[in-house]
Amino acid sequence: MSKQHHYQLNIKWTGNKGTGTSNYKAYERSHTISIHNKPDILASSDAPFLGDVTKHNPEDFLLASLSSCHMLWYLHLCADAGIIVVDYVDNPTGTMLQTDTGGGYFTEAVLNPIVIVTEKSMIEKANELHKKAHEKCFIANSVNFEVKCNASCKTK
Repeated sequence: MSKQHHYQLNIKWTGNKGTGTSNYKAYERSHTISIHNKPDILASSDAPFLGDVTKHNPEDFLLASLSSCHMLWYLHLCADAGIIVVDYVDNPTGTMLQTDTGGGYFTEAVLNPIVIVTEKSMIEKANELHKKAHEKCFIANSVNFEVKCNASCKTK
């Protein structure tokens, strides 16, 4: 049986320098993302779009969402399979193409998780579970570009 899950947040633009959007360079791209009972996130656009490089941008969030969702599913599946993960680090990359019209889109994302398990006998199964995690990942299933996974697994 399917279940719906609902999410809600508030985004407030904080970049009005006094003249609003009177021209493209007259305003900051800064905004605050607020979610009930969670710390606020200060955000902006990416630097090529006149954003504040000290703040997170939507492209960062998309890549982080893909990586985080994959990791959480992976850890769940490992726990269910008796695979004991003691460390997990990912350094994902993403490629976005900006078109001549000014718009753009992601063409791919690559997850690069490095997983540490407690026993050498767990490595093969641990590597296999990345495919299943990818199939279950809510975010990867919601995007229209390829999400690759170059995982490695070892023991301490």
